[in-house]
Amino acid sequence: MTPARRTSTHLIDRLPPVRGRYAADAPLAPTTWFRVGGAAEVLFRPADVDDLADFLAARPIDVPVMAIGVGSNLLVRDGGIPGVVIRLGRGFAAVHVDGERVRAGAGALDINVALTAEQAGLTDLEFLSGIPGTIGGAIRMNAGAYGSDMSMVVRAVTAIDPQGGRHCLTPAELGFSYRHADVPEGWIFVSATLQARQGDPQAIANRMGSIREQREAAQPVRARTGGSTFANPNPALTPKKAWQLIDEAGCRGLTRSGAQVSEKHCNFLINTGNASAADIEGLGEEVRRRVRAHSGVTLDWEIRRIGVPARPVARAAETGEIA
Repeated sequence: MTPARRTSTHLIDRLPPVRGRYAADAPLAPTTWFRVGGAAEVLFRPADVDDLADFLAARPIDVPVMAIGVGSNLLVRDGGIPGVVIRLGRGFAAVHVDGERVRAGAGALDINVALTAEQAGLTDLEFLSGIPGTIGGAIRMNAGAYGSDMSMVVRAVTAIDPQGGRHCLTPAELGFSYRHADVPEGWIFVSATLQARQGDPQAIANRMGSIREQREAAQPVRARTGGSTFANPNPALTPKKAWQLIDEAGCRGLTRSGAQVSEKHCNFLINTGNASAADIEGLGEEVRRRVRAHSGVTLDWEIRRIGVPARPVARAAETGEIA
């Protein structure tokens, strides 16, 4: 593992006191679903929202920060991440029901929010049970599945800006579009209020069960993967989904070292056991190249790729590693 490049010889010594925890040169591969990638120069787990805001307000201005969730839709490059990586933990994972609204911390797992709503007899949040990750990540990418997305249920979001300022954002201010929220990258979501409705408990349970069965039947849920790799193209360009374009370009089962395009669902890349982040990203770029050559459509990455490459991602034609 190549450590992240340091912005300072002793970065951790330059950081302000916190009530949470710092860790220097913290491996990130164990925290991501791909199980690849380098280290965080410093990993910070804030105790709560106040701790996070105080840290951001007091940190040296030249120190970059980046927030991550549980790493479900994330590819950390092999060279790691310079600066401070913020991981929202237990202090951001609470879920509460208030009438027909569900208030969740940004670190709450999507599945836990769906289960809490189910237990309260609330419907419209079942789709979250089919989305891996946390509420903060779901807001950032306007995550959606099974006929719904975050833009349809979010009523308010609290975010912290890079200077520690707090903001309560309305749906209009979030600027939701397909798989995107129009909020500056440096802002960190800390909580959200979601709208639900009273529903029939048996119908809610049936819907949750159906989503689970569909997901297990169609996706490589037990593999080391980052979820859906590419966003579906604009329907004005093509009516086909990303997986169809990938399949038609002959990429199902394509491999590069330990990385593979899933045989089960070809819009998923998987780590078969010994892939590097460069293998996975390089395979994804080869898939994009082949799809563009076959159909003229350029696929956009849905997986968030962050950090510093250990070496440039070589094109497949140069490496000869694609099979």
